[in-house]
Amino acid sequence: MAIRHGLLALLSQGPRYGYQLRAEFEASTGATWPLNIGQIYTTLSRMERDGLVSPGEQDEQGRVVYSITEAGRAEMERWFGTPVAQSDRPRDELVIKLAMAVTAAADVRPIIQAQRTATMRTLQEFVRAKRANVEGPAQRLVLDSMIFQAEAEQRWLDHCEAVLTASPQTQEKQK
Repeated sequence: MAIRHGLLALLSQGPRYGYQLRAEFEASTGATWPLNIGQIYTTLSRMERDGLVSPGEQDEQGRVVYSITEAGRAEMERWFGTPVAQSDRPRDELVIKLAMAVTAAADVRPIIQAQRTATMRTLQEFVRAKRANVEGPAQRLVLDSMIFQAEAEQRWLDHCEAVLTASPQTQEKQK
């Protein structure tokens, strides 16, 4: 739903065609969430069906400019005013992987270490990106969020390692 609502937010600033929406969405998110143009037009088509946007006439280059409708503005405002529930976020593959590794009696230490290394590398990339080319508050907020998430994942991995090291079941499996 974030793409749909993100497009509504961009359209609230004025009419745009698909390629403009794609470029502005990616610029607003610091290019951390790339979209393909088919995804944009599919989403616009659904939003038109739902009465959230209306297409204009084609320009001389064959581009259709979309505008937000009153229903679209109301939907955008509803989205802005509604907190994101934890249950609305995708499943965390890392959590599932570690839980399944423990269940399967696998040695989780190399899994944790591989993830810790990858997460640290990603964290360093985010910090470099933030220093290099933050082009406004929207991009800064996105990069800050990603940095905080990577830092939280590092802390969680440390916690997992400590819990599993202290667990009698884990100690028994390591013998």
